[in-house]
Amino acid sequence: MNRILGVDPGSRITGFGIVESAGRGYHHVTSGMIRTASAPFPERLRIIFEDLTALIRDFNPQSMAIEQVHVRQNVASALKLGQARGAAICAGAVAGLAVHEYTPAEAKQALAGHGGADKHQVQTMVRLLLGLPAAPSEDAADALAMALCHLHQSAFSSRVATATARQWKQRPPNG
Repeated sequence: MNRILGVDPGSRITGFGIVESAGRGYHHVTSGMIRTASAPFPERLRIIFEDLTALIRDFNPQSMAIEQVHVRQNVASALKLGQARGAAICAGAVAGLAVHEYTPAEAKQALAGHGGADKHQVQTMVRLLLGLPAAPSEDAADALAMALCHLHQSAFSSRVATATARQWKQRPPNG
């Protein structure tokens, strides 16, 4: 079983979601949001780091999938997002997790079949794939989408590696 912590970093709200593979399906372990909006900025980074560290300790994921920075608004917002992302990555790295990065478009492609899916489509696909009774919040859904994207990517990479190894055993390269 492979347990993944997905993270949607934000300086005010950081979404998190833990998913594990279960045979050919997926199992929702936990998800939610780390809210830091009222704290001074350095305190927000500490809260993100400590809360993710506690999640990692309590739920023991094998790796982390985190959203890459994308600049939609302005440079100051992108810098704060990058720092929040850095606090999250440090929590994973300090715990010894492999950290994998995906763009929002890669996660949307893995879940909805196209990289331009809107927030509602992502929430709906997360709910359907995980068998949740209701759609999670946008931030939690984005974090769960990161975890699911990684599970899709790692399963695909594993199948490619197996097929490639099988191909080379049948027909060794010309040397």
